[in-house]
Amino acid sequence: MIKIKQLLFLLFIVSNLSVYAQQSSKVYGIIIKGGHVIDPKNNIDEVLDVAINDGKIALIAKSINADQATQVVDAAGMYVSPGLIDIHSRLGYNMPDGYTLRVGVTTIVDAGDSDYESFANFKKQIIDKSVTRVLAFLNINGDGYKGGAFEKSTGDKIASESAKLAMSSKDIVGFKVDFTGPDWTSVDRGVEAGNLANMPIMLDGGRNHPHASLEDLFFKHMRAGDIYTHTYTIIEDINARDRIVDQQTMKIRPSFLEAQKKGIIFDVGHGSAFRYSNAIPAMKTGFVPNTISTDISIGSINSFMKDMMNVMSKFLTMGMSLKDVVKASTWSPAKAIKREELGNLSPGAIADLVVFSLREGKFGFYETAGYKMTGNKKFECEITIKGGRIVYDLNGIATPLNNFFREGDQFRW
Repeated sequence: MIKIKQLLFLLFIVSNLSVYAQQSSKVYGIIIKGGHVIDPKNNIDEVLDVAINDGKIALIAKSINADQATQVVDAAGMYVSPGLIDIHSRLGYNMPDGYTLRVGVTTIVDAGDSDYESFANFKKQIIDKSVTRVLAFLNINGDGYKGGAFEKSTGDKIASESAKLAMSSKDIVGFKVDFTGPDWTSVDRGVEAGNLANMPIMLDGGRNHPHASLEDLFFKHMRAGDIYTHTYTIIEDINARDRIVDQQTMKIRPSFLEAQKKGIIFDVGHGSAFRYSNAIPAMKTGFVPNTISTDISIGSINSFMKDMMNVMSKFLTMGMSLKDVVKASTWSPAKAIKREELGNLSPGAIADLVVFSLREGKFGFYETAGYKMTGNKKFECEITIKGGRIVYDLNGIATPLNNFFREGDQFRW
């Protein structure tokens, strides 16, 4: 009886030593095999393997031995890019993980749902609880979206206090300005905060009649690196801002082209404001957005916008190249918010990646005015990796299968 117990004990030791030896021979946590890698920062656009270890990009090469990894993703016939960065969302107090990770978004930026007084609560309730990396543009107006007389009476305090908070927090990337006009007081207040903190502003709004001059805005108030969102909007009431395309001539306004050359960043900010009647003529002149974003909200998810990959598919259908669409959804937004550790696959970079397919078929992409384009390609997320861990796997192409969701309470609050 004792000999049997001793034998079983020895077998247990040998078995564990074998497992330990196998584990210790693993160099990488994950290897993604055979995917077409698109990394605009490093001008990579070819089939390569990607190795990840300790939450960082470890190696990109023609061939990496799969036996060196604890987990292997077979990405043959698919694309691999940095994780998507959605720089314009309206989260409110809704957790993002249910509609970001499933479409490859690893970083999302809330555009103005908190100000310097309410940010601490937003951080506690949303930023600190999300698997998705959540960053924020502080609302420079304070106290939500009051606008009007309120935005003109904020004084110097809101700029200085907002800048002070932004410089002390790694989660704040700039300032959101929602102006109503007719002057630029709130914009100048945002720029003041931006100058103090060395951060951009994101500009929205413009409901006023007569229209405030966007040429004045671009060249007398905004700085290179500031972000003009809802680039393709049409606000259908008398109190509306100028449009990128003259609706009579269907030609792009020269001030937009000149402003883009100056360095102003033009962001999609789809939401319910996106219109093909602006986007298509602008695209035909060679004007493409610097950054693609969703202006995501519960309403836009269930109506015209859908999700980040649906917006990317619209621009692919309108003729933007695949590489440019990926750039506008990864590296360009990373630079815009001055988080260049994101949005690229350089060795040592944070291992946020998306493996996606381009589905072929007949797909409809429509917007709030009822216009629909039909396309034959559509982005579909296969795997999302956040910080070196698989957090979404559509078809179970990782071996062994991802167990992230069993490891505690990542998605329970």
